[in-house]
Amino acid sequence: MDFIYDVIVVGAGHAGCEAACAAANLGSKTCLITMDMNKIGQMSCNPAVGGIAKGQIVREIDALGGHMGVVSDKTAIQFRMLNRSKGPAMWSPRSQADRAKFIDTWRGIIDETPNLEVWQDTVQQLILEDGKVTGLITGMGVEFRAKAVVLTSGTFMNGLMHIGRTQLPGGRIAEPASYGLSDQLKEAGIVVGRMKTGTPVRIDGRSVDFSLAEAHEGDNDFHKFSYLDYETPMLKQRACWMIYTNEEVHEVLRRGLPDSPLYNGQIQSIGPRYCPSIETKIVTFPDKTRHQLFLEPEGETTQEYYLNGFSSSLPLDIQLEALKKIPALRDVKIYRPGYAIEYDYFDPTQLRHTLETKAIEGLYFAGQINGTTGYEEAGGQGLMAGINAHLKIVGKEPFVLGRDEAYIGVLIDDLVTKGVDEPYRMFTSRAEYRILLRQDDADMRLTEKAYRLGLASQHRFDLLQEKKEHRDRLVTFCREYPVKPSAVNEALAQFETAPMREGAKLYNLVVRPQLNLWQIASFVPALQREIDKIPNRKEEIVEAAEILMKYEGYIDREKMIADKITRLENIQIEGKFDYDSIRSLSTEARQKLARINPQTIGQASRIPGISPSDINILLVLLGR
Repeated sequence: MDFIYDVIVVGAGHAGCEAACAAANLGSKTCLITMDMNKIGQMSCNPAVGGIAKGQIVREIDALGGHMGVVSDKTAIQFRMLNRSKGPAMWSPRSQADRAKFIDTWRGIIDETPNLEVWQDTVQQLILEDGKVTGLITGMGVEFRAKAVVLTSGTFMNGLMHIGRTQLPGGRIAEPASYGLSDQLKEAGIVVGRMKTGTPVRIDGRSVDFSLAEAHEGDNDFHKFSYLDYETPMLKQRACWMIYTNEEVHEVLRRGLPDSPLYNGQIQSIGPRYCPSIETKIVTFPDKTRHQLFLEPEGETTQEYYLNGFSSSLPLDIQLEALKKIPALRDVKIYRPGYAIEYDYFDPTQLRHTLETKAIEGLYFAGQINGTTGYEEAGGQGLMAGINAHLKIVGKEPFVLGRDEAYIGVLIDDLVTKGVDEPYRMFTSRAEYRILLRQDDADMRLTEKAYRLGLASQHRFDLLQEKKEHRDRLVTFCREYPVKPSAVNEALAQFETAPMREGAKLYNLVVRPQLNLWQIASFVPALQREIDKIPNRKEEIVEAAEILMKYEGYIDREKMIADKITRLENIQIEGKFDYDSIRSLSTEARQKLARINPQTIGQASRIPGISPSDINILLVLLGR
């Protein structure tokens, strides 16, 4: 067997799968190395994809030719569009997935991808020569050679699990940890840190009294993750169930705090602020008499439920006793307790925007080892690392997304510019151009870029062109078609919106917040005829056109701001300054600029602690 590759990807989680497929689909001979071929694309925590801002990332992965959206759609047992009561910049798709089918679907994609091979093994060390990575050695002692290596080992590097005072080495329950790479990279000059995450108890649904829980059903409309036009197989749709903790629950949890690894000094590392354990909640919010929990089904037919909101590392007996104080769970039986896990990560300011390490040429990091949390953040990083690994070895320009182009661009820029002091989770609030980064138009923003790279297929590009043509035609029609008050005022009264006082273009009705295009089409037959001309994905295209019209002013204003800021992104400064010698800069600025070595003035301006006056000094020194 030939063990020489262009790209090797270590780890087959969400980052690794996207990275391996991207590199292989672009033409690199690629090998994906995983400890367990039965856990490819495993959902280590909750059986859900998407959510606030995360759903936008999944749609971006799909628009770029990645697979997370397709896999999620094909395995969905519930789909919802969150934040529909807010503006479209905040709409975020989310789906519950069948965990087992999610793995099977990913495995099928991996098996069918040209140029991609899989090897089941652990990785003991990298082969480093003259500041470059040239391969690796596995636990079986097999030597692999490659021009680039993408490391996506998740929580497995020096992983240590905690359940009360019990400590178990491992990267995930019942799965071994990975040793050796952290120490080697530390010796090579990479800064290594420790982080902590956790996962809740898994519950046997047969022991739950669902009559005491509130059902939350999914949506039943056209929305899904992928922009492709395939028919998604309809799995059995299942509800999630909402329940609450109470003071009795909290009292039991407080009693267990002396044995909590988070509070007895056992865990020293930092956990995710925005996904706290239940014990952290009762300590941080002592005045709260209850906390919301969700029972999420793990699959189409299984009885296993994930208890969202009850992440914990408390002792098993405390977890069980507390659960039984919840009325719906008074007879609860569990499959396994919640646990915390500590693992090694690498300071992401050591990376370029391509996710290549600055210290070791050809070595890329993606996923949780960069200090992030979440399948979606991992998948976005993996896709970009796989793309850039391929581009580097074929001598092409790197592929980097700006903050005004994608949430993936915001994510990576935040990581490499600001670093992390806790597990990083994406939120809409992290993006300054939210109205430009909507979930509905990720294909408009990114698919043409991916097509030029060779990652998005011709079919995907043709779908984009078709959508754009019909969307723009519908917008043009609304701008040009005249309506008279006598023809529409009676209908407007029924929709409780003000009557027209004089004739105007149809566009003037579309921008009214009380109306949508479908409602207007019900009393403007010409609009209905225009909509009927759309051959495929009618609802998706109508929604895209309506958003474009209703929010045109906001979109144009944000584009103008983004264009101004982009000018700073075009001023290259990497390697142009000896920052330590610029005495007019503050001490903090000299230290941070020297450590991060930003590529552009724009990136320098986003480094925490760099003031506008520091940026002005650099511009003056550049003759600007």
